Amino acid sequence: MAAYKAEILHRTYRGKVRPVTHYSVGWLPRWLKVVGIAPRVVNAIARPRWIQRTLVSAAGMDTRRSLPVFAAKPFRRTEVAKSRAGSAQVASALTGERRRVVLWADSFTDGLDPQIPTAMVAVLEDAGFEVTVSAGDACCGVTWISTGQLDGARKRLGGLLEVLGPYAVNGIPIIGVEPSCMGVLRGDLTELLPDDPRAHAVANGTYSLAEVLTGRAPVKPRDGWQVPRLDDVTAVVQPHCHQYSVMGYAADRDLLARAGASVTEASGCCGLAGNWGTEKGHYDVSVKVAENSLLPKLREAPEGAIYLADGVSCRTQASDLADVNGRHLAQLLAERLA
Repeated sequence: MAAYKAEILHRTYRGKVRPVTHYSVGWLPRWLKVVGIAPRVVNAIARPRWIQRTLVSAAGMDTRRSLPVFAAKPFRRTEVAKSRAGSAQVASALTGERRRVVLWADSFTDGLDPQIPTAMVAVLEDAGFEVTVSAGDACCGVTWISTGQLDGARKRLGGLLEVLGPYAVNGIPIIGVEPSCMGVLRGDLTELLPDDPRAHAVANGTYSLAEVLTGRAPVKPRDGWQVPRLDDVTAVVQPHCHQYSVMGYAADRDLLARAGASVTEASGCCGLAGNWGTEKGHYDVSVKVAENSLLPKLREAPEGAIYLADGVSCRTQASDLADVNGRHLAQLLAERLA
């Protein structure tokens, strides 16, 4: 369904002026890069509610939505990322090393939630992996795909292959953070660039954190490593739709069970669906979709329960509609490291 939509939008608007949301939300990674020049200034300017409404409306979004708070320091500028930054040349020289992985921080993670990849580094290193952080801008183009800007998506994926391709062809697993972006690498990438051998290497060599920690990747945690205990954790979990359809949620479900967490899994979509739920005219339907499972599960959750969602869209929806701040699996595990 998503592929049909992207192709129809691509053909409908080829060579024409597009809806404003295709340039605002559809180019979000591009705007995140601009905001990253002075994120504190942008946050301060956009703080008043009337400015928020003006900017959101101008971007073609429903005024009941709000702009995100941008990270004061994008992940790739943090000391953790700088100290573990790698390059294609380094990757080629370290092909034979065991438990070497490359952490790929997508545009959303880099500009909005740098604490998540920082937590992932901590967890992976505790499990015995040597972590390299991918250098340079490696955007998967997911917002270009969702708005049918397929030529732009191919251009961004070509740039991504320049960064991640050398790791993949040398057998070094790529660990993703955001499910929608991992879904692009595992699915859309080979459909959009079918003749590039690097695309197939990246698609076959990209894994989630849970897949690596549960032994589903070619590299395994160190001997004797155990998943941090979560026996006292009660969580409402929202699996990401893109993850459901491309990668599945079995690894995450397995890891949470091993850790002893008490989990209530929301079914179906959170209702935001990337840029769709933010657009004018979609808000009421977006809320109704959330009412199918996510919002009732959050209301019924016992006191002290946490909301676990790896997808930025799912966390945004819960924040907007229920004033609940979600957390990524990596953050939960990092807090329990000995």
